[in-house]
Amino acid sequence: MSYELNLKPTFMNQLLALPKAEYANIMSKVQMVQDAPQPDGKNKKRLKGYKYPIYRIRSGDYRIIYAFNEDPAWVALLGVDIRRDVYEDDEWVGEEPDVTIGITPDTEDLLERVDTGVWKPDVLKKPETAGDQLPAKIDEVFLGRLGVDTAYWPALTGCKTVDDLIAADIPEPVRSRIFDVIMSSDYDRVMQQPTFIADGVDDLLRFAEGELVDFLLKLDPEQERFVDWAVKGSGPTLVKGGPGTGKSTVALYRTRSLLKALRNAGKPEPRILFTTYTNALVASSVQLLRHLLGEDASCVTVRTADSLVMDVVTKTDGRPHLIDTAGLQAALKEALETAVFDGNALQRLAQKQTIERLTLEYLSEEIGDVIDARELRTLDEYLAAPRAGRRVPLNATQRTAVWRVHEALDRALARRGMTTWERLRRRAAEIVREGRWLERFDGVIVDEAQDLDPTILRLLVDVCETPDRIFITADANQSIYGSSFRWTDVHTDLRFQGRTGILRRNYRSTQEIGEAARAYLHDASLDDEQSPTTPDYVLAGPKPAVRAVERAYDETKLLERFLRVAAREFRLGIGASAVLVPTEAAGKAIAARLCDCGLDAEFMPGRDLDLNRRVIKVITLKSAKGLEFPIVALAGFVDGHIPSPARGADQDEAAEALTRERRTMYVAMTRAMRGLLVITPTGKSSPLFNGFDERYWNTHENGTG
Repeated sequence: MSYELNLKPTFMNQLLALPKAEYANIMSKVQMVQDAPQPDGKNKKRLKGYKYPIYRIRSGDYRIIYAFNEDPAWVALLGVDIRRDVYEDDEWVGEEPDVTIGITPDTEDLLERVDTGVWKPDVLKKPETAGDQLPAKIDEVFLGRLGVDTAYWPALTGCKTVDDLIAADIPEPVRSRIFDVIMSSDYDRVMQQPTFIADGVDDLLRFAEGELVDFLLKLDPEQERFVDWAVKGSGPTLVKGGPGTGKSTVALYRTRSLLKALRNAGKPEPRILFTTYTNALVASSVQLLRHLLGEDASCVTVRTADSLVMDVVTKTDGRPHLIDTAGLQAALKEALETAVFDGNALQRLAQKQTIERLTLEYLSEEIGDVIDARELRTLDEYLAAPRAGRRVPLNATQRTAVWRVHEALDRALARRGMTTWERLRRRAAEIVREGRWLERFDGVIVDEAQDLDPTILRLLVDVCETPDRIFITADANQSIYGSSFRWTDVHTDLRFQGRTGILRRNYRSTQEIGEAARAYLHDASLDDEQSPTTPDYVLAGPKPAVRAVERAYDETKLLERFLRVAAREFRLGIGASAVLVPTEAAGKAIAARLCDCGLDAEFMPGRDLDLNRRVIKVITLKSAKGLEFPIVALAGFVDGHIPSPARGADQDEAAEALTRERRTMYVAMTRAMRGLLVITPTGKSSPLFNGFDERYWNTHENGTG
């Protein structure tokens, strides 16, 4: 019996560091393990001191570290090294790390350890010299063996200490490779790393000898089920799941499955549309699909849904003129002044009072998110339409008043020759429906659909040859714009009976971060069905921390200490961090202050986001959607940048706005993979900062706040 051969990144990194003379012997032992991984009491033994069953097999002076499973049958290679100073009779005897988080005053409790049975600091290889000196010399021979690009050699050959390596201006994969090679690994942590599949030992040998080998990411059984699930069904398929459950990964693999199904059905050159939420996600999806599909990637068009909207309208009507926020407010004010209310004097007065009671912001959302986004064409349709997600009740008279303002806004926009995104999406859907846009796709994959207007979803259904080939992923609790709807209200073809699945295992965030974010969200949740009582988390770590500070100076110093210590603890460069803020103004101020502290930080608007820049990314809360970072801090509220309902909003409107902002905070929190800090303002009351339950959040007040 041969077991599936799985690889962990740490093993792959350590393999590259071995002398080539060792390859033959290492590969023969890997083959032996793949054929029969069970311990034999001699060469193959279980290591003590780990939560997971971890084994080793000797290969000369080296040890190959692995784990295995019988059903399904797989062997996971975790590491290979000469760690004779780490083991005595196969028992873990590593010391606590010389690098500790307690070295920075008032910061150690921000990464407070909790007893989860998994979380513990990495055990460093015993240094040859005292202190924080690196245990091995980084020279050109060493870097050449690891296949490190020569462009990074000058930054690395000067590294003498752990801090030098953390501060080096190099990509994170390079830093991780070097840390894996020169320092001992905690194999409980290695077990939590992503898993890649090798076809066999030959592929492994080719990789070790420097050949570029594409190892595919291994899906867990739950994810794998949804890749092919109902691919030949009689309708569209929906997969829901919380943040970090792998919805996007499943969508990518579903693309490959759909291509195969289409070819088997007689489509030799199928065309698939893959849509995702942001341009940053488009770029990463293109790269992953090329890796996954090879030459077949040419069969897939990857774009944002709004880029398709713009393409449809531009090629049919000409380039549209989109109005900005300030222009829309001016047009809406004009609409309020020119709206013609109907009925008798009492009815007209009631309608006018309705409009006066609603804030400009809420009125704009009602028109955009309900009337335009749902393509309501007449007053009667609006009167009958459900308003899921809208808490302010509107009776028939009040809806009539909103409709008259909507009509006046249409006239105001027409006079300006401008349009809104909602109207543009509506126009694109009309063009496709009328048959004036002839491009169609054999299948459509819609990733992260929860924030798309119903109009866009109709458009995507209509550009698909058949609803049987539509695959959608969504998480209602990550909807940050408050547009809630029923799928059948969007399109009669969007009926998912028997074809709705739920992903429950979180691969992105630690259990501590995930549970703390869920506890914070609580009443703002939109979809409890997909959130089991006890979610399944792969990773464990320290509790996320929340601290209150009084001044911007205190906030900056706390951020500086947290980001430095977290990078050190997790063996990452400072560029693996992100600070998420409520506004551009807050972001620019924080980035400037962090730079003054000696940290490379840059505010990046959503349209200019560059994830490859090796700096602390300072990003607005909403722009961070769909992204992930090992270390995250939420900040920028101290200077008064606290999201709040519009002035004059009534209780229902304020409650709806708060719910939306709490979901935005939840999305931001769940961008964090390993470490999370939330900084709140002292003495400023806001319901946005309620809900930090001490059972899930590190709320100690003995640090800075």
